[in-house]
Amino acid sequence: MKNFTFFFLFFFFITSCNSVKEIQSSSKPITHELWNTLVKTHVSEAGIVDYEGFISDKAKLQNYLDLLSSAHPNKTNWSREERLAYWLNAYNAFTVKLIVDKYPVASIKNVKRGIPFVNTVWDIKFIKIEGTKYDLNNIEHGIIRPEFEDPRIHFAANCAAISCPRLRNEAYTADKLDKQLDEQARYFLSNKGKNLITSEEVKLSKILKWYSGDFKAYGGVRKFINDYGPQPVSDAIDLEYLDYLWPLNNQDINYYEAKE
Repeated sequence: MKNFTFFFLFFFFITSCNSVKEIQSSSKPITHELWNTLVKTHVSEAGIVDYEGFISDKAKLQNYLDLLSSAHPNKTNWSREERLAYWLNAYNAFTVKLIVDKYPVASIKNVKRGIPFVNTVWDIKFIKIEGTKYDLNNIEHGIIRPEFEDPRIHFAANCAAISCPRLRNEAYTADKLDKQLDEQARYFLSNKGKNLITSEEVKLSKILKWYSGDFKAYGGVRKFINDYGPQPVSDAIDLEYLDYLWPLNNQDINYYEAKE
């Protein structure tokens, strides 16, 4: 119990360290057409990423990252949907940037190993937006999760691993965001390589375990599965969780194939 308590307090502390102060900005919403072109060209519908293709389009990718860096979302000029679409696209695009700069690499974890929330790849402060520096943890845990409180975001932010939700081959945009998030959640839960949901057993991605607290306001993980999964889950069935596979998402491998 002491070890569990220590871990919980440590996790709470390091997560709180990623909180982000509101930045003063007068920027206006940007277009995500460049990112839309890139992912339509180099990402399959299933989310398989052609990183060599991104490398060949490195200048266009950098142009999009520069555009992101020039405009910090703010609540004065940006709608909620515009802000969330921006941060999801930013998280995904900067993640691709990390892989492109180190490619070939077998896993995003190989870019930089370390202590979670302290000095891993997700703690590299390589993102600069209107003068403010961020790492990927800042964006996900300091902005997206606490500000928007929508569990569907866990199926839209991509961590470049095969167990992650697919990298969508379409940019998130304010006018289509709700539909896009619904589609991402349904696609992920129906993917039998990442979740197995039947009338007899339920084996889920650890994403739903790690972030179970984010589903409480919705009614819990089970209710979310019943609404977005391929079929309802009986209360009598225990929820089990699969190991998370970290090989790069440039290949079509599912959990069961990898375990054979």
